[in-house]
Amino acid sequence: MSDRRVVLIAAVGVLALTAGIGLFALQEGGSADRRVADERFARAHAAGYTGAGVSVGIVDVTGFDADATGVADQVVATRAFGGGESVTSGGEDEHGTAAARVVARAVPGANLSLATADSPSGYRAAVEWLLDRDVDVIVAPVGFYGKPGDGTAAVERLATRAARQGVVFVAPAGNTAESHWVGRYDEVRNGRLVFGDRTRNFLQNGGRRVSLWLSRTEAGPEGVIANYTLALYRLDESGSELVARSQPYRHDDAPNERIDVTVPEGTYFVTVEGPAEPTGERLELVSQTHELQRARGGGSLVAPGTARGVLTVGAFDRERGRVRPYSSRGPTADGRIGIDVVAPDTGVADVPDGFTGSSAAVPYAGATAALVRAANPDLGPAAVEGVLERTATEVDGSPFAAGDGRVDPWAAVQAARNASG
Repeated sequence: MSDRRVVLIAAVGVLALTAGIGLFALQEGGSADRRVADERFARAHAAGYTGAGVSVGIVDVTGFDADATGVADQVVATRAFGGGESVTSGGEDEHGTAAARVVARAVPGANLSLATADSPSGYRAAVEWLLDRDVDVIVAPVGFYGKPGDGTAAVERLATRAARQGVVFVAPAGNTAESHWVGRYDEVRNGRLVFGDRTRNFLQNGGRRVSLWLSRTEAGPEGVIANYTLALYRLDESGSELVARSQPYRHDDAPNERIDVTVPEGTYFVTVEGPAEPTGERLELVSQTHELQRARGGGSLVAPGTARGVLTVGAFDRERGRVRPYSSRGPTADGRIGIDVVAPDTGVADVPDGFTGSSAAVPYAGATAALVRAANPDLGPAAVEGVLERTATEVDGSPFAAGDGRVDPWAAVQAARNASG
């Protein structure tokens, strides 16, 4: 095994969207709140485990304030990949800076390399740059919609390759459990898919931006590739009015349809239109902006958290002691459980109150993995994942939502000292 020690943390999900990338933190506003370090990290620090000697790389689509308090002293390199002129992304960097603060507080002895990416190709280039820098830890808060979810997409293969190179790749589950539907085109009414007992699926709890993805398999059970369209309607007292139809998204390695529009306030629903007869094809509907009235949380994981060899992390609400209801669930499209652990998404660093969700949970778990590696540099990716899973605290919920439970940094560090690779 290579002696290069790398932890890749992938997360992303607010409502800023670029070429199918989403940020998996819910930025609801609020001022920066001075928080004390998590007690479980504090115990590790008191025992001498601070990540000293570990190099951490972070990739984010919003950029970073590299001079921010609590981050600047640890930054050793920055670079932008894509259209942005610098890593600051014109000051639109709150999400990336928050993720960097979580890591900096949790591993205060580590060096940080920061990379901004604004496209899938930029993301891949950023990861390669950090690998070329021979970093020990990469935090890449980036997720991708409309992927097969079976490990075959390019971003999934990149994560798996990183793991095979000795990388502990920590990825977000996503925040789409309440905005996701998956099923087969096997109940049809007048050329429209039936969701339960009706063909309409209403949008809820969102703003004027409507962003929807419809993905399908390459072919149905009989090998026939059918055409499907997603239609957005507005409903008022006079009836329903067609607002938009989806268009093929041709920049992916999977067949996708997409709607991305800004609409007036009102009541909206979507339909899936296709052949008059059932085809049995597997379809997946995801909203990046709204909850769905008829949602199915199972199978709502996003890439690269669906890749093989990745540590996939869900969001845990420490105040209520439960998995966040919107935290995405397994299984993956090829039948793996999908979720490995969950982690708290608040209370580690000085970040805005609205920085919650997978983007905030993933740095927590990734920093724990970095401390584990610092405690026992001989542990490979699978062994590090095993330590985090064995020492996790059990929480309510099925394994598809909670995995092996809540990450415990101090317990993981203690176990790592005596673990073998």
